[in-house]
Amino acid sequence: MTDRVSVPADRAQPPAIRSGFVATHPVTRMVDHVMGIPISLALRGPSAGTAAAQDAFARVMSELRQVDEVFSTYRPDSMINRLGRGEIKLADCPADVLEVFALAEEAEEDSSGAFSIWLTGADGTTRLDPSGVVKGWAVERVSRHLTSLSRTDFCLSAGGDMVCWVSEPGRPKWRVGIEDPQDPRRLISTISIGGGAVATSAATHRGDHIVDARTGMPPSDVASVTVIGRSLTVVDICATAAYAHGPHAANWLKRRRDVTGLVVWADGTTTAIPCGRSEVGA
Repeated sequence: MTDRVSVPADRAQPPAIRSGFVATHPVTRMVDHVMGIPISLALRGPSAGTAAAQDAFARVMSELRQVDEVFSTYRPDSMINRLGRGEIKLADCPADVLEVFALAEEAEEDSSGAFSIWLTGADGTTRLDPSGVVKGWAVERVSRHLTSLSRTDFCLSAGGDMVCWVSEPGRPKWRVGIEDPQDPRRLISTISIGGGAVATSAATHRGDHIVDARTGMPPSDVASVTVIGRSLTVVDICATAAYAHGPHAANWLKRRRDVTGLVVWADGTTTAIPCGRSEVGA
């Protein structure tokens, strides 16, 4: 049986920064938009605020826009929409698309079908939507443009899912706030990350956008799932897959040996996985 812990209201704190960073040291920030979400970069160190940092962020955004051109479900002429309509075959697609499909196939098998990029609507039609894979995969990949900034730590966030990097041992970790899904103005918990990633799936901001692919329906009982680990690709997929399992979210997530997490239930109680662990990375 999964343990649930009530979180008293007086322990919740307002987020220091809306993206989820809890500011404890001077930080330089840059923000842009792509894929319909804000992309924010926080930098600490000697390269923060320099032309080199601005150039690195420009390369991040340029590559994310290229990804959006291929994978956007909102662009009628995107490769993914053409593939979904049957106008082209998977064999006609570049290596990036094949990589995303391979990740999606693995995730579908691991989740017993709760996670899938092929979704069936109420009218019985099937649509292709790889968004549950693409965001984390793309942001993790483009973060390589930032690791060359000398002695500079970064936290790159895409709509709240983030890659965190600390350039040298002994430097302070990033403190990341987990929003209360019932009241996004407050934090339900904070975690420390040296080198790693965090992703949250919830219905808070965009309505019931996550469904159990086996039923086509939004899951019940669960309000949000936050997953922490080394890879944003992995934790983003895990957060979505766990959320799709609804009342079984925590039990499914406990099977994973490479991640930790926090499930917030619809009644406001929480389950930590594994219980008591709150720090990731050196």
